[in-house]
Amino acid sequence: MVLNYIFIAFFLLSFVIALLRLVIMGDVEVFPAMIDSTFSSAKTAFEISLGLTGVLSLWLGIMKIGERGGVVDALARFLSPVFVRLFPDIPKGHPVTGTIFMNIAANMLGLDNAATPMGLKAMKEMQTLNERKERATNPMIMFLVLNTSGLTIIPVSIMVYRAQLGAANPTDIFVPILIATFCSTLAGIAITSAFQRISLLNRTLLLALGGTTLFFATVIWAFSVMDKETMDIVSTTVANVLLMSIIVTFIVAGTRRRTNVYDAFIEGAKEGFHTAVTIIPYLVAILVAIGVFRASGAMDWLIDGITWAAAACGIDTNFVGALPTAVMKPLSGSGARGMMVDAMTQYGADSFVGRLASVFQGSTDTTFYVLAVYFGSVGIRDTRHAVTCGLFADLVGIIAAIAVCYIFFA
Repeated sequence: MVLNYIFIAFFLLSFVIALLRLVIMGDVEVFPAMIDSTFSSAKTAFEISLGLTGVLSLWLGIMKIGERGGVVDALARFLSPVFVRLFPDIPKGHPVTGTIFMNIAANMLGLDNAATPMGLKAMKEMQTLNERKERATNPMIMFLVLNTSGLTIIPVSIMVYRAQLGAANPTDIFVPILIATFCSTLAGIAITSAFQRISLLNRTLLLALGGTTLFFATVIWAFSVMDKETMDIVSTTVANVLLMSIIVTFIVAGTRRRTNVYDAFIEGAKEGFHTAVTIIPYLVAILVAIGVFRASGAMDWLIDGITWAAAACGIDTNFVGALPTAVMKPLSGSGARGMMVDAMTQYGADSFVGRLASVFQGSTDTTFYVLAVYFGSVGIRDTRHAVTCGLFADLVGIIAAIAVCYIFFA
């Protein structure tokens, strides 16, 4: 229901703003630009879905081997004490627990190609527990908020962009990103728990969150003492070794259980192809709406309004130059990446704006894209409080990013 209102709002606001630009400013290019954006965005949505087909087939095939080999069940049993409290509506020891963990771990390591198929697999498994098939369940929403909060340990791609654009120390945004994304994730868990009446004040969750905080602190310290070359080598090596280890572990586990590994892979790969086709209309809908919103100039008006409001309140406006990245990130990952590159090109990679744009890019994920793809893959139409919780986590991530950058770079 919420996505329905957002979809309508994007088009109506875009039309009104474009009409004002045409009538008042004489901008005769705005409507052609909006129409062009509908075609280009639809094409992009299809290309993304097409590109996902092979990756989904690969990883859902691997996941099927892991299921038959008992690895996913083992992970579910291990994580049951924490997940039974964070996802109380999922039966204790259900295999989806292991799939959820693997998706979150892949996201933390920046392994998007592995994280998305695992996430879609988790959604399908949670849908089997859903009595109202078109309405999002509490576990689905908690899972998606964990995804949209963008918890990432190793933001390699952002550091690579900074290096290409001439940053003296491309890794200087590493610690600020970790802090901002961790704040975003904690906020997402807190607000979703409030909506779902989940108490976080119990021994198991406090130990889990405390242990996670300690782990992040250790990772931050370990990477802070490395130079750029060492950090790139270590982060890339760890990510790829872990990914290959997962594949080999699943295959070995399947072999030990005398599973026909090849047949299991083919069965899972067929699911991947079907899922890729299923998400096409949902992805077209959200990306076309976002494209029209950008082409109409509504995004520029929004940023200008924030600048005026900040100046009127006597707030320092140095952060405003990076805001297009923050505003675009919940809407489009590629759009936000383009905004980040544009900010670093215009202001300089080592400028306050350039660094803040980089931290914005790494602090949250593409909320509307994630919701459209994940909910679309299982036919969910009533998203309940998912959008509210996801956007709240994004807002906290944005505020944390600004605060951290003023501390580190101002």
